[in-house]
Amino acid sequence: MTSSTRRRDAVANRQALLDAAAHLLRQDPLASIDAIATAAGLTRRAVYGHFPSRDALLAELVKRGGEHISTELGDIRHDDPAVQIALIGSAIWQSITEVKLVVRMLVNGPLEQAVGDAIAPVRRSLRDAVERGCADESFRQDAPPSLLAHLIEQAALGVLDVAVDRGLSDDEAQRLLGATALGVAGLGWREAGEAIDAASTSRLAGGPE
Repeated sequence: MTSSTRRRDAVANRQALLDAAAHLLRQDPLASIDAIATAAGLTRRAVYGHFPSRDALLAELVKRGGEHISTELGDIRHDDPAVQIALIGSAIWQSITEVKLVVRMLVNGPLEQAVGDAIAPVRRSLRDAVERGCADESFRQDAPPSLLAHLIEQAALGVLDVAVDRGLSDDEAQRLLGATALGVAGLGWREAGEAIDAASTSRLAGGPE
């Protein structure tokens, strides 16, 4: 076997492990290294040849998932900060294949720092919307923007976790995400619904208005 063939095999095996881990961990966040190796058609020893520990494998998956989410969101921005938050929620839900593991790690796992680094662009977009909403007084005024953004994120993560577990439809999940986030921001349910509808119109039109 040539060195180039061995390199190709190593790359293929690493990808097989990541794909198997992503599939299993979406179903069971506690899936073992042995189960991941078996699903990938490899041995436990092969796993440790690529990743020194289970946490290292999880960290790689979290990084990949976070980068996928951030890529999907791109540079989401809307003149209306409430619509921007609804667009963020919708874009995250559309990335649900990767997002479940990220949500589990944020809510229940030990890799918060790795997740935080991966989804930094998402947080920046959320913080931008919150700061503008607080500045124009369309959002609540009893909490500083930094705290409000954190509260919105935590509430949205809880909704994402429930939406995944209960198998909500795309429309149900996106509306629930948007309504929860905007409710925390201080909007009433009618105002939140209007922002969510505007976000839907913006998506169908191909971008911010």
